[in-house]
Amino acid sequence: MAANKRDYYEVLGVSRSAGDDEIKKAFRRMAKQYHPDANKEKGAETRFIEVNEAYEVLSDPQKRAAYDRYGHAGVTNGAGNGAGFGDFAGFSSINDLFESFFASAAGTGRRTSTQRGADLRYELTISFEEAVFGCQKEIELPRWEICSHCRGNGAQPGTSKARCATCQGTGEIRRVQQSIFGQFVNVTVCERCRGEGSVITTPCEKCRGQGRVRNNRRVVVNIPAGVDDGINVRVTGEGEVSARGGTPGNLYVVLSVKPHPFFKRTGNDIVYEQPISFAQAALGDEVEVPTVDGKTTMLKIPAGTQSNRSFRLKGLGVPVVHSTARGDQHVIVKVVTPTNLTPEQKSLLEKFAQLEREQNEQNEKNIFRNFFEKTKDVFQ
Repeated sequence: MAANKRDYYEVLGVSRSAGDDEIKKAFRRMAKQYHPDANKEKGAETRFIEVNEAYEVLSDPQKRAAYDRYGHAGVTNGAGNGAGFGDFAGFSSINDLFESFFASAAGTGRRTSTQRGADLRYELTISFEEAVFGCQKEIELPRWEICSHCRGNGAQPGTSKARCATCQGTGEIRRVQQSIFGQFVNVTVCERCRGEGSVITTPCEKCRGQGRVRNNRRVVVNIPAGVDDGINVRVTGEGEVSARGGTPGNLYVVLSVKPHPFFKRTGNDIVYEQPISFAQAALGDEVEVPTVDGKTTMLKIPAGTQSNRSFRLKGLGVPVVHSTARGDQHVIVKVVTPTNLTPEQKSLLEKFAQLEREQNEQNEKNIFRNFFEKTKDVFQ
């Protein structure tokens, strides 16, 4: 098998006096050219294995010396069996291979940024009118705040932080790794100082080095007009602070609106049921209707109004949030059947009922007469 193998220098296209950098560059170029995911031509996979095999020998000083002296026979047990191709088995594509290589070479090079504080949730119950017209509410809630004693530093006032001995103040740990491409530096965040580069030697006596304490705080919440049940009102920056400072989180106030005794809400409209008597429905009338503004307005009921008829009062509904627009109020009339009649009322209703029956009988006679006359005309 060794007699059929090509010269490794010829495979990589370099001279026998080529240095390590030249060999490495040649391998990168040819590995990318013949990788099976990038090159679908017949024989590309074989060439890729051949290139990897050649680099495995020539990149190792001992194997290269043995190869220069004895040829393929000098490295038969170390290379030449295609085992080196397994080094790439973990990569699904040529992009994965080179992205992994360059990412490892570059390292992270960054320290951890300060974290944002946690958001808070507070459930608040308001009245129907407060939801419609908006209001201000003062609430009290427990939360993490910056320690006033150390001002969030975590160190006892009068003392200072010391440089981290693990990372020497860089906030990073660098580890050198050897691979087929050469030496690479892997950069990780220092676990001791969490990327800050310094450690607290004398913790604050109030916050014990956390830089924050637990307090009960009163917060004023501005609730806009037109909010509804289940709406979240965000108060920016009124959440908790994170350890070691950072931007505070937000406060989310979840609203629960109490139902109104007689007003109902549908979107930005208000529905109100107005009871009227049988006489008002039949003869017509003008009634006084309450509104959510706390005032009343006059509504004209035309004669012959049926129960459940709706009348619209334009612009007397719920304001649209963050807008000058406003919904309407819908008045639904309900004809109420009288109870506990006086003798006089009962007598009048009986007389009315008698007149109504007579009228209905006369109407039926007129209908029959008209039908008979029309039928007679048809036969004549």
